[in-house]
Amino acid sequence: MPLRGKILNVEKAMQHKVFENEEIKNIYTALGVRVGTEEDSKALNIEKLRYHKIIVMCDADVDGSHIETLILTFFFRHMNELVENGYIYIATPPLYLVRKGKEERYAWDDNQRDLAIQEMKGKGKEASVGVQRYKGLGEMNAEQLWHTTMDPDQRTLRQVTIENAAACDRTFSMLMGDEVPPRRDFIEQNARYANIDL
Repeated sequence: MPLRGKILNVEKAMQHKVFENEEIKNIYTALGVRVGTEEDSKALNIEKLRYHKIIVMCDADVDGSHIETLILTFFFRHMNELVENGYIYIATPPLYLVRKGKEERYAWDDNQRDLAIQEMKGKGKEASVGVQRYKGLGEMNAEQLWHTTMDPDQRTLRQVTIENAAACDRTFSMLMGDEVPPRRDFIEQNARYANIDL
């Protein structure tokens, strides 16, 4: 199910705005679940859930990561039963295509890319090694997207789990909520771990 850009940040939105949002209503409809009244928003009826593997697939860039976080925030806050039951997964599209002549290899991180380049360079000098950086899913043709990200026999999925609900609650509140100082502190403490592709 395609989403149009970034969905509503449910951490900051009023409850009635969440349920009026067209994209969010479409998610409920597509999954076949329904929610109780606004006062009883935690009463999620999943008896008619159509899928037990819900895969979030976003671009492998900063905007894609933000969209992924917004979607996970929505699931954590409004469909927590799906997270608790292990139904939510994150797709992992490749970041690079390394090519030499007719040989192609996909890489999901810089180390895999560098290794592929070195190995291909060692196979003779008849052609140079080219590297394509995928900024988004739209840069792959349908066959590449299927082979790397959608094919159940090839893809890599990360299951979303909750080991500590209280810690998750604090993290979502800090990263997606209205309070700026805790978010700024977190960014300043963890900025050295960030891998930003400009």
